[in-house]
Amino acid sequence: MLTKNVRMTSALLTFLTLSSVLAQDFDKVRINAVKAAENIYLLEGQGGNIGLFFGHQGIFIIDDQFAPLHEKILAKVKELTAGVAPENANTYVINTHHHRDHTGGNELMGKTGAVIVAHENVRKRLSTEQVNKFFNSTTPAMAASGLPVITFTDNVTFHLNGDSVNVHHVEPAHTDGDAIIHFTKANVIHTGDIVFTTSYPFIDLGGGGSVSGMIKAVETILSMSDANTKIIPGHGGLCDKTVVEKYHKMLATIYDRISKLHAEGKTLEQIQAAKPTSEFDNDYNGFVSPDRFVETICTDLTSQK
Repeated sequence: MLTKNVRMTSALLTFLTLSSVLAQDFDKVRINAVKAAENIYLLEGQGGNIGLFFGHQGIFIIDDQFAPLHEKILAKVKELTAGVAPENANTYVINTHHHRDHTGGNELMGKTGAVIVAHENVRKRLSTEQVNKFFNSTTPAMAASGLPVITFTDNVTFHLNGDSVNVHHVEPAHTDGDAIIHFTKANVIHTGDIVFTTSYPFIDLGGGGSVSGMIKAVETILSMSDANTKIIPGHGGLCDKTVVEKYHKMLATIYDRISKLHAEGKTLEQIQAAKPTSEFDNDYNGFVSPDRFVETICTDLTSQK
């Protein structure tokens, strides 16, 4: 049995060195639960949003934040699943991608018997040191106990607790190992970091990500959604399709504007000075600033030449 909304300023911890992350005061973090559907919850703490699904056949956890929060996460899971999931229930942990604010608890989850599942690129990246140029940080390889023991290349479906849970890999978007988790009967989607609702997104180009791929991945999420779908973003609160449509419009509009300026031969500084993000800054100027987001798009476009 495995036992507030992330503020985007603290989400920067995702990409800092491991020693910096461990220096944070996790004692003050509370794990809050937001109900998305029957026996499906969004767990908010510090790091990427956790998804929790449970029933008589087992417990299904999407991402696991940072290792120092492990006991708090387990306590919240135990509280929510009491009387529904058996004490010795099988537990599955699904990683939406490799970043440590989503996988930092893997090692402890693995040691307590959870079956960790992820796209094969997630295992590859967790197995080796990762250098992040955008945040000038280095993350060491993860211990064997935290590595996914089951990997997939495209889709995998869990038939569990009366639902069919489709774990769907998309082409390079936030990273090259992203997975969307779709609870088909409950009509709930966990997007991983394909969707940020309160900041411009971090797109990890060094981790295989792609701006155009990010836009396509959001379109995939929209194609799975209807007016009643509950959506758990990687960062931000529980939302619906209208929020993701707004996010998609922002991404597509800014990418189109910058692509045109880039094609005209404008420099990064000239493109930033043109303020192609300005109409969206009130809603998305979070831990990734407008200028850094423009920089990401320009870097991606330059690499395509």
